[in-house]
Amino acid sequence: MSRTTTDLLYLVTIVTFILALRFLSSPKRARQGNLLGAAGMALAIGVTLAQPGLENFVPMLAAMAVGTVVGVAGARSVKMTAMPQMVALFNGVGGGAVALIAFAEFHNLAGEGLDAEESVAILLSALIGSISFSGSLVAFAKLQELIGGRPIVYRGQQLVNGVVLVAALAVGAAIVAGAESDAFIVLLLLASLAFGVLFVLPIGGADMPVVISLLNAFTGLAASAAGFLLHNNVLIVAGALVGASGTLLTVLMGRAMNRSIANVLFGAFGAVAAGGGAGVGEDGRSVRSTTAEDLAIMLAYARKVVFVPGYGLAVAQAQHDVRALAELLEAKDVDVLYGIHPVAGRMPGHMNVLLAEANVPYEQLKEMDEINPELPQTDVVVILGANDVVNPAARSDPASPIYGMPIIDVDRAASVVVVKRSLSPGFAGIDNPLFYDPKTSMLFADAKAALEQVAAALKEL
Repeated sequence: MSRTTTDLLYLVTIVTFILALRFLSSPKRARQGNLLGAAGMALAIGVTLAQPGLENFVPMLAAMAVGTVVGVAGARSVKMTAMPQMVALFNGVGGGAVALIAFAEFHNLAGEGLDAEESVAILLSALIGSISFSGSLVAFAKLQELIGGRPIVYRGQQLVNGVVLVAALAVGAAIVAGAESDAFIVLLLLASLAFGVLFVLPIGGADMPVVISLLNAFTGLAASAAGFLLHNNVLIVAGALVGASGTLLTVLMGRAMNRSIANVLFGAFGAVAAGGGAGVGEDGRSVRSTTAEDLAIMLAYARKVVFVPGYGLAVAQAQHDVRALAELLEAKDVDVLYGIHPVAGRMPGHMNVLLAEANVPYEQLKEMDEINPELPQTDVVVILGANDVVNPAARSDPASPIYGMPIIDVDRAASVVVVKRSLSPGFAGIDNPLFYDPKTSMLFADAKAALEQVAAALKEL
């Protein structure tokens, strides 16, 4: 295949990636965006394999076959509740692949004399790719609850992290200065892997959406650096697109929490001890409990109902049940909407993905800024496993760690019902005064079971 044809087909691939990102910005066209991006990647792989002088087709095709089987099996079998873990894992695999490319290219080129561009590309690919790989594995372990979701901190942590990072950069500087022993690239990879672990351990579960988007940006930047190393334009552009979009998403996530990225990464947010049981708060305040039958009556006589989903909905796999309940209410001429907070769940867009799976109409999904003006005219808000994103302390308590964080103003509705297993705090580890508000009722139950019971009671009315 000629160089001109290759560049032209790579350009087509780049355009598909750009259009895919554009489509992914809308739930209505997200599916087409995914398919378009996959088609573009397939084209890029085909063009690459058609390059003259390429050898070792059998091992490459065997590796691709194994990867395809694992990817398809994983994607089809993973539960929607585990999608954040899968995203973290796949993102880490991308970073690890880039780090291996850096290692292989250093080993192959070191004896021939590395130029400045190649040395810097190797440094960035190995450093950022390894951090993304090990950091994503820690994020996966936290999300999968293989390790505690609370921040893991210790005395002198920032100093240790700084020393490890400086050591990695020092080894990288030696490579750029002309060191060509394989020992240097191995040390760089090991130091970077260690830093990735240390980097994510002190970040709590409340900040996982931000961490996932940041690590995604890291993988994109590492892939772009690898593109310079391999002189591959499509890899450069694709990595830059992922890096830029991931960075922008990270900034938007931080803004949605009214926190700086530095505070997310270094603040050990969520280290507050959890506590609280069903019915009574830590300071003895009582809550008002309700039943599925009472909630059914409230909903049946409402004019407007807003559902606010959180991770509890995902854990219970109750997205189809809330949709079924909404259909019953719509049959009674009740106006139903869904309030979506940008950082609800454990990854960006987590709630949108779950509700889209249940075929919730896109026009009923309202982002935080859209739903808040609707709440003063709302009769009943039903909170399904959300906690921190509806905590009014973010507005009223300057001493609260989440003070200033934009929230969904559910307490401005006429009535609030919180479907939750207990009074335990959310990822932030903070008590929620909403639970003790006179207009709030607590339905202590699994979200799926509660919604099924409410739907059954509603049918009897």
